[in-house]
Amino acid sequence: MDDPNEVARLRARVAELEAELATGSPLPTRGGAGRWSWWRGLSSGFLITLACVLAALSVVSVWASTQISDTRRYVETVAPLADDPAVQRAIAENVTRAIFENLDIEALTTEALQALAQRENVPPRVGEALPALAVPISNGVENFTRSQVNRVVASPQFAAAWEQVNRIAHEQLVNLLEGTQGGAVSAQGDTITLNLGPIIELVKERLVAQGFELASRIPAIDRSFVLVQSETITDAQGFYRLLNTLGTWLPFVALGVFAAGVYLARDRRRALLLGALGVAGAMVALGAGLAILRVLYLDSVPAEVLPAQTAGVIFDTLVRFLRTGLRAAAVLGLVVALAAFITGPSAAAARTRSALVRGIGSLRGGAESAGWRTGRFGIWVYAHKRALRVGTAIAWGLVLMFWNRPTGWVVVVSALVVVLLLGLIEFLGQPPTPPGARQPGGPGQTSPMSADQHQPAAGSPRAGEVPR
Repeated sequence: MDDPNEVARLRARVAELEAELATGSPLPTRGGAGRWSWWRGLSSGFLITLACVLAALSVVSVWASTQISDTRRYVETVAPLADDPAVQRAIAENVTRAIFENLDIEALTTEALQALAQRENVPPRVGEALPALAVPISNGVENFTRSQVNRVVASPQFAAAWEQVNRIAHEQLVNLLEGTQGGAVSAQGDTITLNLGPIIELVKERLVAQGFELASRIPAIDRSFVLVQSETITDAQGFYRLLNTLGTWLPFVALGVFAAGVYLARDRRRALLLGALGVAGAMVALGAGLAILRVLYLDSVPAEVLPAQTAGVIFDTLVRFLRTGLRAAAVLGLVVALAAFITGPSAAAARTRSALVRGIGSLRGGAESAGWRTGRFGIWVYAHKRALRVGTAIAWGLVLMFWNRPTGWVVVVSALVVVLLLGLIEFLGQPPTPPGARQPGGPGQTSPMSADQHQPAAGSPRAGEVPR
């Protein structure tokens, strides 16, 4: 007979373990083990929190080292600005103003009309009226020039020239962010400007081609277009140098710190869940910080220097891939958190897993009834199921790591593909048949009819039974 005290002790221990699983917190222990668990918990929390901060900085670091420092990607980033109406209007206004500042249309028109009026074959009345036409003619010339500038700015030639200007200027932009001045892009105090000389030269060629020979007198103009104006450019230069130094290594450091925090945790699944949610929260916080920075930037830019709409378009274009990276990292954190929850001990997670296993089992049973067998391959998959799952997860991580600018949809779709692969592994895995067991429909299996034939008749004694 069992010892009642031993049974009571085992029941109490089972209750303690169930309470620990329900709360997700370790039960108090004694002596050095308790102190070790306390330090492990504190270290785990610190490392996971640090990893969340580093994850947000990692996205910015990758953006700075790949989108800003790389010429091809930088040109790709700023290329849409050439097609934006607000930017086109601002550039057209700057180019037109620069032309009129260097070409006095009214004075040249007046001079031409006076010379025409002094000709001998011009009637006196006409000669007296010609100087009065200077203003209307100059206004017409200005309107014609503006229309030509607008056409040039909206043409494919301008987009090509814009790309060329930015490609040449990118080296100077990197030098600027690193603290070096000069070139097509330069910093004047708190302003970053772009040289519009090549754009003005393109307009000059277009005007001459349209028959406006007066445009040939336009000299080489070194006109600047304001890209960014902010009082924090000096701080941004230091921040850029720091992030560019860290480069693409910071994500690996953040991942290693996160893995160490999860490893030190008593409940690793719960630590993974909370850490993944923390990463998603850090991305949301950084996105909110970008929104606040945008408002502060627009408030700091004078309207006469750069219109608010144009400044907003430039800001959004420069940080658009940074926002894409933030959204992708946030979605990845949520996906990992969901996976950690599904594998947890909660009732909802257990029901979900049971439903999935039953569904896959039903599909396998239907396939087996139709005569489909996986054979030795299915037995091999079943024996290496854990390794295949881990390999699938690692492959998913490598795909996201080497994907060129992954978006939130890329993360979601790739996660669904991983779920399908895990379901396929579960479907193909076939446990080996125990020794002595008979396959359904195999040789030697008794059919229902033969089983009925071997049943003893009603009222007759069973085998080994002594009749009464």
